[in-house]
Amino acid sequence: MVTFLVAIALLVVAYFTYGKFVEKQFGPNEDRKTPAYANQDGVDYVPMKKQKNALIQLLNIAGTGPIFGPIMGALYGPVAFLWIVLGSIFAGAVHDYLTGMISIRNRGAHIPELAGKFLGKASKHLVNLFALLLLLLVGTVFVTTPASLLHVLIHGKVALIVIVLLIFAYYFLSTILPIDKIIGRIYPIFGAVLLIGTIGVGVALLFSDYAIPELSLTNMHPANTPIFPILFLTITCGALSGFHATQSPLISRTTKNEKEGRYIFYGMMVAEGIIAMIWAAAAMSIFDGQTLQGLINEGTASLVVNEVSMTLLGAIGGTIAVLGAVVLPITSGDTAFRAARNIIADYLNINQIKLVKRLAIAIPLFVVSYWLTTIDFNILWRYFSFANQGTAALALWIGTMYLFLKKKNYVIALVPALFITDMVITYILFDSNLGFGQSYAVSHIGGLIATVLITVLFFWKGNMNRKENLQIDVDVDSDSPKHVA
Repeated sequence: MVTFLVAIALLVVAYFTYGKFVEKQFGPNEDRKTPAYANQDGVDYVPMKKQKNALIQLLNIAGTGPIFGPIMGALYGPVAFLWIVLGSIFAGAVHDYLTGMISIRNRGAHIPELAGKFLGKASKHLVNLFALLLLLLVGTVFVTTPASLLHVLIHGKVALIVIVLLIFAYYFLSTILPIDKIIGRIYPIFGAVLLIGTIGVGVALLFSDYAIPELSLTNMHPANTPIFPILFLTITCGALSGFHATQSPLISRTTKNEKEGRYIFYGMMVAEGIIAMIWAAAAMSIFDGQTLQGLINEGTASLVVNEVSMTLLGAIGGTIAVLGAVVLPITSGDTAFRAARNIIADYLNINQIKLVKRLAIAIPLFVVSYWLTTIDFNILWRYFSFANQGTAALALWIGTMYLFLKKKNYVIALVPALFITDMVITYILFDSNLGFGQSYAVSHIGGLIATVLITVLFFWKGNMNRKENLQIDVDVDSDSPKHVA
């Protein structure tokens, strides 16, 4: 229990210490007009209050990742706690803050546009495809996971396909309607359910007879799956997630003041880290590794969520906790499709003020996503994990470049960028299902060599950008861009 309580305390303290340090390196300007005002269109660019933005950001980024990921990461034992805490503080929250703030400084630009600007035009096309793949996978995964949770909760009394279609219907409306019409209004209700359920599980665990394991560096995975790199692609949203780089720009378009950024972006990632700690601790405390593995294999992590909730909180409280777990993916799936619509619109320069143009992009997205639901969940999750952390690496390199060009302390982004780049490349070399199936040693050597080459290329590009005097921040007082997404 000591490890758990210290971990929660470290996450909270980090917001007021390291979060403030990161904010100081970026240098927010409270007098600078944000895109919410400069590009206001009543659809995607809408000024909203700090608390509402923060809640939407939390629900956007906290899909099933901080629940399903930590539950699957719990198979490794308490070593997973280290990645959740250190990853959230030094990687995930830095990633989210820089992505959101750089987007604010560039008229609410999404990750592909930022990649094209800071890493080169070729990377824009690559990141565009990467981001769309990730968003489609996220949207699909976040249809199937809440549907399976609800299906378990109601004991199969309603056909799974009916639940899937109902979730798709909600996602469609959230994607095409103005952000303040559904998302801005319904999220406070969703947020209350999430917080009540998650806090309930955490408090019940502390006062239960179950012993929360203390920190150990031993790999306890039943299948002896290696910690490096697999753990870092298993626990994503609860520590570091590229999906967040697709979500922060949505809120960069509704943020009123740059000084609100630390609370909205860094703070909500810390909150997600706390959610991840609660579910990882619960899974480790209640189940041994073999039992946990069996439940995951039987019905994904949905069965684990249901068992944990009902065991700790009983029928009524457990139902609320499961509904909280349902809320998380639903409130990320809807904005995944919304972000995908925005990215395509930005890329093709399609104005999104008219409904018919939003429909022209949204309908094909949902057709493809529905087809993806027919694919095995474990395969989807594997591709999602790789695309997720690959996008995180790219976003951190963008953040590093921005700080490098501003002649600020870019090390805060460089270190996590180097780490996750190495993990992603090592993973793709090692994994026999998704990647090349190389030996463990060869995969690590290949990951290290590739990361070094990427770093050399990065600094070459950075020096070229400096010589060309790249315009780092868009002048908000200049003429509006041709396209407002």
